[in-house]
Amino acid sequence: MDQVVDALRAAGCVFAEDEASLLRQAGTGPELDAMIARRVAGEPLETILGWVEFCGRRLSVAPGVFVPRRRTELLAELARAAASHTAVELCCGAAPIASMLAARRLFAVDIDPAAAVCAERNAPAAIVLVGDLYAPLPRELRGTTDLIAANAPYVPTDAIALMPPEARDHEPLHTLDGGTDGLDLHRRIVAEAPEWLCPGGTLLIETSELQADETAAAMRSAGLTARIECDVGRSATVAVGVR
Repeated sequence: MDQVVDALRAAGCVFAEDEASLLRQAGTGPELDAMIARRVAGEPLETILGWVEFCGRRLSVAPGVFVPRRRTELLAELARAAASHTAVELCCGAAPIASMLAARRLFAVDIDPAAAVCAERNAPAAIVLVGDLYAPLPRELRGTTDLIAANAPYVPTDAIALMPPEARDHEPLHTLDGGTDGLDLHRRIVAEAPEWLCPGGTLLIETSELQADETAAAMRSAGLTARIECDVGRSATVAVGVR
């Protein structure tokens, strides 16, 4: 009998065997016991291990920092195709998008200093800035940016209580709560994007299937040409706006 697997399974971990193997690789003895206790208490496996797999790479994550999901790989793939000279990741968290880009001028912005620490580890080529959306960006980027990408919070406030406990209880509320309809941050990002994008520049915003039309409509209202990209296998949806 594997007591670690049994404890994880009893706590509701669907992939208990896989998680037990990863925890055992990360520590032994009292250290392993402490990690198991944290997982049984509901903490995300990724913050316990200190990393998450994303696009085939391990990215650094820490308690209190939003954990990149597999669905955001679509956003990263679209960003890689659009970025050339200047790229910005807003609401970057651990900077999963910036970590995948090779733009000559690369910026990552988040309002949370703890997220910025992870972003600096994951995207060493990026200039990581702490602040609210566009506010900390250099003014000279206005009208010169090839790409703005954002996985901004888009969960409607009333739906947060329905989220899995490991997200609801262990990730900061500001990384989840998108306001009454989930689109408050999307509207703010879209409203300023035309000022920062160069002609032909691209705005990418991860959204949900149910919210995608509204996000795209906001882009059109701001004067961008908009479309929606989906990946059913990863439950991923991205609104794409082009200046």
